[in-house]
Amino acid sequence: MKAASQQIVLDVHAHLVPVTDHRLNAFDGVAWDGTASVMHVDGHAIGMKALFQPEALIAWMDENRVNQAWISAPPPLYRQQLRGSDARAWVDYINHGLDAIAARTEGRLNALLHLPTQDPAIAASIASQAIANGHFRFSMPTGTADERTLGDQAFEPLWAMLNQAGAFVFFHPGECADGRLRSFYLTNLLGNPYESSVAIAHLIFAGVLERHPDIAMCFAHGGGLAPMLAGRWERGHETARPGIDTTRQAPSQLLRGIHVDCICHSEAAAALAEETVGSSNVLFGSDWPFPMGLIEPHRQMQSYTPERRNRYLASNPLRLLDRIRKARSES
Repeated sequence: MKAASQQIVLDVHAHLVPVTDHRLNAFDGVAWDGTASVMHVDGHAIGMKALFQPEALIAWMDENRVNQAWISAPPPLYRQQLRGSDARAWVDYINHGLDAIAARTEGRLNALLHLPTQDPAIAASIASQAIANGHFRFSMPTGTADERTLGDQAFEPLWAMLNQAGAFVFFHPGECADGRLRSFYLTNLLGNPYESSVAIAHLIFAGVLERHPDIAMCFAHGGGLAPMLAGRWERGHETARPGIDTTRQAPSQLLRGIHVDCICHSEAAAALAEETVGSSNVLFGSDWPFPMGLIEPHRQMQSYTPERRNRYLASNPLRLLDRIRKARSES
């Protein structure tokens, strides 16, 4: 079978921005220019028109034989400076909007409900309500926009709830604050994989992955730098580096319990990701409609071995969907 003709069962990494004019006008710092199809969020102009066009995503899916896509908010919508009722109101807007988009697509699109990491209590409240209503798929930033990490104790109620539900959680990096990365688009080219790696490291060494193995965690962009750093983390555990609890499972064991998407941009990097998390735990993601993603998936992965392509496009997502179905039937 030619790569170009192979069906893609699931895309776990696609972005859309919901637009409801009358609701957007109620938020400070947000404005929608319908004439130009530009959304202004906290001084940042979001002008990629495809983000506001679910029909464009469906057309892209038809062209590339993508059966289903899980949609999440892109980083400009994270607004991590918000807290309390302001954070809740904004995230409710995002989640209701994504759900409404998905409801019109007869199962082609499904929403990954956004969980605001800057306010763990609000995130737990959103997750609790969603799970009670039968929703088991979420997305969240890899950071908190400050020095708190996903390993902090404040997140424990959220992790426990998601673990009990057997939820799927997609982690996507937000803005990297390192000023040295402002040149050469390095905030994306280096900052994004760095942010994901920091999150994975804290989830490992704080014991979150060990305590909550039933959360199906998936990290964007091949898990960032984690595949390259896995051996270094393992050595740190073996030699009892300061602050590392060696009574916990080793990083190499815990990394086999996470998923990553296949946006690695080279087969060598993808192979390293497979070696790190397991060949069955790499899933197809496109990062649609952003150019740093797999926007032409069959062409961009045409040099990959047929077996690897089949894992990403078919067998691995089918395995994930089966895991989620079983979790829902047991919850």
